[in-house]
Amino acid sequence: MKPLLRLNKYLYKYKHYLLLGILFTVISNIFVIIPAQLVRVAIDYVVDSFTFYKLFSDLAYAEEVRAVYIQHILFFGVLILLMALLRGLFLFLIRQTIIIMSRLIEFDMKNEIYAHYQALPLSFYRRSSTGDLMARITEDVSRVRMYLGPAIMYGINLLVLFPLVIGYMLSVNVPLTLYSLLPLPILSISIYFVNNMINERSEKIQRSLSGLSTFVQEAFSGIRVLKAFVREEDSSASFRQASEDYKDKSIRLTVVQALFYPLILALIGISTIITVYVGGIQVIEGTIGYGVIAEFILYVNMLTWPVTSLGWVTSIIQRAAASQERINEFLDEKNDIVSEEALDVQIKGEVRFANVDFIYPDSGVQALKGVSFHLSPGQSLAIIGTTGSGKSTIANLLMRLYDVSGGEIQIDGRPIRAYAPDSLRRQIGFVPQDVFLFSDSIANNIAFGADSLSQEAIEQAARDADVYDNIIQFPKGFETRLGERGITLSGGQKQRVSIARAIAKEPAILLLDDCLSAVDTKTENAILEALKRIMKARTSIIISHRVSSAKLADHVIVLDEGRIVEQGGHEQLMEAKGVYATLYEKQTQGNEALSEES
Repeated sequence: MKPLLRLNKYLYKYKHYLLLGILFTVISNIFVIIPAQLVRVAIDYVVDSFTFYKLFSDLAYAEEVRAVYIQHILFFGVLILLMALLRGLFLFLIRQTIIIMSRLIEFDMKNEIYAHYQALPLSFYRRSSTGDLMARITEDVSRVRMYLGPAIMYGINLLVLFPLVIGYMLSVNVPLTLYSLLPLPILSISIYFVNNMINERSEKIQRSLSGLSTFVQEAFSGIRVLKAFVREEDSSASFRQASEDYKDKSIRLTVVQALFYPLILALIGISTIITVYVGGIQVIEGTIGYGVIAEFILYVNMLTWPVTSLGWVTSIIQRAAASQERINEFLDEKNDIVSEEALDVQIKGEVRFANVDFIYPDSGVQALKGVSFHLSPGQSLAIIGTTGSGKSTIANLLMRLYDVSGGEIQIDGRPIRAYAPDSLRRQIGFVPQDVFLFSDSIANNIAFGADSLSQEAIEQAARDADVYDNIIQFPKGFETRLGERGITLSGGQKQRVSIARAIAKEPAILLLDDCLSAVDTKTENAILEALKRIMKARTSIIISHRVSSAKLADHVIVLDEGRIVEQGGHEQLMEAKGVYATLYEKQTQGNEALSEES
């Protein structure tokens, strides 16, 4: 139960729902006990009255006596019906309090977890799988809600009903009470074990279904590859095998579930038989009346579901505790990217890296070693290097997705740690290497980084990124909805929309992380021409493995294995005939060869 203590703050927040639920449970159980007592009184009344009526059956006014008896019986019937209706009303109110409380807490929990996810650093997502994060905010929260709703509701009912019913049964007849309740502990223990088997097999089915769904999703997503390599039959065979596994697990679950209700009915039947047998002996001996047997049978049936639910509730609590422990693990994760001064000021765009070292915390790989450069506001820098040289790491550090391992980064002469991360990131236009577009309209994707943006500004950003002509060719233009991850667009179009999104919010610093890798030379040149005007007004950093992008920059640095091996202007580096010149010549010759072939 220890992990579930974290939920007490929610129970306190919605304590009025919980207290009302407890009150309604007490009242509803009172209306359960009263009808059983009325049944006992009614049966004893009927038996005694029938014996008395036989004495007057031959007299003239026998029918009048019979009518009086029937009126009294009808009166008992109406009372019992009224008690049942009142109990139904309070059962409804119980669900309107406790179950609604569980839904409100579920809502709060999901919002808290999602907000916490948003606040965690990028390093957290590098070591956590998306599927696991999704499971904790959906599956685990649902299991916890079952504890907060049905488990608490039935648990309270059990705690209220048991003392009331058993206390009253003992006050009526102690031996009959002990005999009639004898099978109930066996019932509870049996249900506990059966429920555990059901839960275990249900989880196996869930995992099998998850694997089946993943297989189908991958098959449909990669249908072009399947057809190209003629692997349809193999794919179908694998699907049949996965389906067979799911079918077998489902049948095994059905076998266990088939034991559930027969087990309950068998033990209830045994309890009823014991009650009738022991009660019958006491009736013969004259110690109790017929009505007590009926009353006790009703009490046994009243206690059957609470006792049955005891095993079920215990199982729910165990699963909820395990799920809450998993949730607590993530809620206890701390964001180490914190601001020292929480500055929220307009930045001009001066950037300084002073002997910066960086080691990725999750892998231990040193990505940067003693990197230093300085950019004045409005200047542009090109960072050139091969894959794995540390180019994208500079972008991550400038966005403060990570903190440096050594050295210092300054923005406008202040340490980057002094700025509030949100304020800093709002003023940087970032185009990542791995483009991600949302399943929304093109206009909303472009306007994503700004709080509010006019249609004219959206269209101008699209023109600057050289994607406007492509967009207006779609039937719905800027209102065209993109598929998952922007699948509606080509690779080059997605990158240009991503560039438009970055420049639409008029950032002080423009950061392009190898964003032209998916476009051809002609499109690259068109985008570069458009970027010339955009880059004049702001500090710009172009990260690329193509040296052609470096022509736009005032200064160029060449990275190799995390170190700066060359730096200077384009012409200066060409004259030096070093690494930069070699890369430029190879890429230029490669482009010329491609042009001749085409």
